[in-house]
Amino acid sequence: MASPAAVALPRSGSKTESYVDNKRKEDVRQSNILSARTVADTVRTSLGPRGMDKMISTSSGDVIITNDGATILNKMEVLQPAAKMLVELSKSQDSAAGDGTTTVVVIAGALLRQCLSLLSHGIHPTVISDSLHKAALKAVDVLTAMAVPVELSDRESLVKSASTSLNSKVVSQYSSLLAPLAVDSVLSVVDPAKPDIVDLRDIKIVKKLGGTVDDTELIKGLVFDKKVSHASGGLTRMENAKIAVIQFQISPPKTDIEQSIVVSDYAQMDRILKEERQYILGMIKKIKATGCNVLLIQKSILRDAVTDLSLHYLAKAKILVVKDVERDEIEFITKTLNCLPIANIEHFRAEKLGYADLVEELPVGDGKIVKITGIKDMGRTTTVLVRGSNQLVLDEAERSLHDALCVVRCLVSKRFLIAGGGAPEIELSRQLGAWAKVLHGMEGYCVKSFAEALEVIPYTLAENAGLNPIAIVTELRNRHAQGEINAGINVRKGQITNILEENVVQPLLVSTSAITLATECVRMILKIDDIVTVR
Repeated sequence: MASPAAVALPRSGSKTESYVDNKRKEDVRQSNILSARTVADTVRTSLGPRGMDKMISTSSGDVIITNDGATILNKMEVLQPAAKMLVELSKSQDSAAGDGTTTVVVIAGALLRQCLSLLSHGIHPTVISDSLHKAALKAVDVLTAMAVPVELSDRESLVKSASTSLNSKVVSQYSSLLAPLAVDSVLSVVDPAKPDIVDLRDIKIVKKLGGTVDDTELIKGLVFDKKVSHASGGLTRMENAKIAVIQFQISPPKTDIEQSIVVSDYAQMDRILKEERQYILGMIKKIKATGCNVLLIQKSILRDAVTDLSLHYLAKAKILVVKDVERDEIEFITKTLNCLPIANIEHFRAEKLGYADLVEELPVGDGKIVKITGIKDMGRTTTVLVRGSNQLVLDEAERSLHDALCVVRCLVSKRFLIAGGGAPEIELSRQLGAWAKVLHGMEGYCVKSFAEALEVIPYTLAENAGLNPIAIVTELRNRHAQGEINAGINVRKGQITNILEENVVQPLLVSTSAITLATECVRMILKIDDIVTVR
């Protein structure tokens, strides 16, 4: 007798029988879903303002303490291919919205749990996949109808939204400082010609150990986390600065191939040294002739960008030097200073220089920074100097600030706000549940499961806050059934309130992106019926 998985199908006109084995397909699909759900369950406890933090110990011995979903998943060594898809899902949400990286994975895990139940009832994966797609489109429409429009001139609403994203972070007690700072940073780089686009590369975050997060400040100018050159009494302060960004070396030239020259005659040695001095002096005279008094020198990998001799002559010429500027910082620096990078001494012109009122070296914490302020015709960029008492707090403050910046960026590109605290998810669950009743056949059954899956967000928020999740979610359903669409879980008071009045808001883009991306990922996992390993 054939096993249930292997069914004999006689072919017409053929003496042989073919066997269709569906057991392996079911096992692969079940294995994928269980692996992905395990990843989702790992980050589930870190959701919300009362979520737990994770301590991550890397292979290099570093320790990271965070509750940022994208960071946790990025540091995890996930081997199973389907589970890796949830790590990529979190990265996609981080790119699209910047916030909601934990939410999107938790929703995907809940959808997969429902899919497992639907598959066990014999519903075909394609039917489930198509139904989930329709439900996601309907969910986006419901969320859009719930959203409240916001203007960029309404700074208070932007700050509330940024503050909500910071409330679930390790540095949540500093949200009153970091939220306005994030809003001011983004608004200062918005180009009137392209009002819907914000490039976060125009906001540079400089981390400096020492002090507390309270000392974090927004700087209208440039900051370098390094010292100026002090060789031969080099300058540490320059007023009315004329700044050049150079990409060539102020040092003796080298041959194109690696070789050594042996000089045995002292007269010849003196001649070589004299030629080197003349070569360097000639370069510095050309630089000084343009009126330049501050040099930002790009780090060189071919040879030393500057030597002790060239630093000595630059100090004598009263030119302040900041060396070892990273190659990837050049674009930001030139955009800020409104100048051009200079690649050759022959192209050194006064019109390529940037101008600033003051360049100075300042002591900060255990080290020093170089600060450039009062920049003339400054580009649309800004710099944030983040401070922290230790490296763990400093890194988490940077991650939290990045999330807040992304939230404000979302509001610039899609100017709608939506309530937080589980309110949109429970409203979606209610409306999709009602819609499922008018649908026919398996489709309605699948949409109902989608609606039930969304309740995982308010359930998890209540659970992580130490509340009774069943009682809270039941009351939340009742309040929404009575028309209170903005009723959500207030984890501070431990009860259900109008969450909009409590200023717990988030951008519409964060919620719509989370629903859409989670559904896409689940549909992809459902369609996989085999894993082929190529060696």
